[in-house]
Amino acid sequence: MKFLSWNVNGIRACVSKGFLDFFHEVDADFFCIQESKCQAGQVELSLEGYQQYWNYAVKKGYSGTAVFTKHTPLSVHYGVGEETSQDEGRIITLEYENFYLVNVYTPNSQRDLARLPIRLDWEDRLALYLKELDAKKPIVYCGDLNVAHTEIDLKNAKSNIGNSGFTYEERTKMTELLASGFIDTFRHKHPDETDHYTWWSYMNKVRERNIGWRIDYFIVSERLKEHVDVATIHTHILGSDHCPIELQLDIKN
Repeated sequence: MKFLSWNVNGIRACVSKGFLDFFHEVDADFFCIQESKCQAGQVELSLEGYQQYWNYAVKKGYSGTAVFTKHTPLSVHYGVGEETSQDEGRIITLEYENFYLVNVYTPNSQRDLARLPIRLDWEDRLALYLKELDAKKPIVYCGDLNVAHTEIDLKNAKSNIGNSGFTYEERTKMTELLASGFIDTFRHKHPDETDHYTWWSYMNKVRERNIGWRIDYFIVSERLKEHVDVATIHTHILGSDHCPIELQLDIKN
């Protein structure tokens, strides 16, 4: 099974920059996007063979997630836990016979860390939700998680300590989640490799010089570890300030 995840930073803009070419070329079973930045009816994607599930933010031109899948889910849930909606459209869960797919766009703490308390509350509620799902069947959790977990996950670690996306609190939440029975699939396959990033600032020449952060992830239940065939980053794909990431699992839906 092939899974793709991409923060498209506005699906309408990304479509104009080649999104559909990549989408059809990669031919994934599941393609998750974050930061769609659109409302219902603002974009029509011709994705033959795929079902489309969208979670729109109430605020126009902001946040939002979607999943495009070849496989009909048993159920679809929008929100965390008992919530059935979420104003910022940040999460979609698809249930299948053998796993849950959870697509997430994690709130950014903001440059001045004004949203850090909101972010940490989100992390706690999401971790509880993921553990509840995992108790029923394995999960595949993906998206823009807005944190570089370790120092090898960003280019300039020392100068970014304490900054949004690299605070002690955010990194600790990731550590705690992984310790509770989940694995970062990219680090599982590439434990010590450096200079692998998924996001770059739009500042001049930053992407060309690969001064980036790895903040997009596929995280799976520990018991799926031996089923991880491929975990890779498509750094050559443009169209957003993020690039797509890919996971291949030897499982059935």
